[in-house]
Amino acid sequence: MLIDTHTHLDDARYNDDRESVIARAREAGVEAFVTIGCDLATSQAAVQLADGHPFVYASIGVHPHEVKHIGDGWYDEFRRLAHNKKVVAYGEIGLDYHYNHSSPKEQRERFREQIQLARELALPVIIHTREAQKDTIAILKEEQASEIGGVFHCFSGDAWLAKDALELGFYLSFSGILTFQNATMLREIATTVPLDRLLIETDCPYLTPTPHRGKRNEPAYVTQVAKQLAALHPGLSDEDIGRTTAENARRLFKIA
Repeated sequence: MLIDTHTHLDDARYNDDRESVIARAREAGVEAFVTIGCDLATSQAAVQLADGHPFVYASIGVHPHEVKHIGDGWYDEFRRLAHNKKVVAYGEIGLDYHYNHSSPKEQRERFREQIQLARELALPVIIHTREAQKDTIAILKEEQASEIGGVFHCFSGDAWLAKDALELGFYLSFSGILTFQNATMLREIATTVPLDRLLIETDCPYLTPTPHRGKRNEPAYVTQVAKQLAALHPGLSDEDIGRTTAENARRLFKIA
């Protein structure tokens, strides 16, 4: 009874065995997936994948790395895609000052635009933030993102970012990073997050959890994230964490 809230099932690394990857996850107990858009093409691919599987849902939007490519008509196409009932979120969007593939100024401008569009579409936002905590929180506040809610995906920030995100009413989603040997501080933060604000994800094909490091990540491995979270919460089983995080995902994304 698990929901992987952040996958990239359209990734070319799955081209040879995508259906087998999905089947393995289902056998492992993953009842639903959200597959994520990072630009117009991947958003369209996410919706197409969701249409082809009753248990796959989609998000649409433009990753901060890609916002320099936003062209005329992109936002209108997102409006069109959002009419599809399988579209449950807008993202991943946000700020990434580590690589600056798009300039920080353009990232901030497009972040605001996309929050505004998400509010127009009444979709929760999926947030990517790296080395941009102050600006991310400020823009979310100024654009009243709390009205639609959302999740800080693949959370790997510090205790202050967790506090700020929770105060905004957002969820925190933990990935395979939680299982990494050097993630001691992140595991400590995970113990402080209210159970009703926790989500789990793989971010596959990236960030493969222990003990599968070195392999391509896939949704079946979200079980390792649930197992690690359970280990951090004495008295809770893997199944308890799976059930709780699945309920949270259904509530946030309005998945029946």
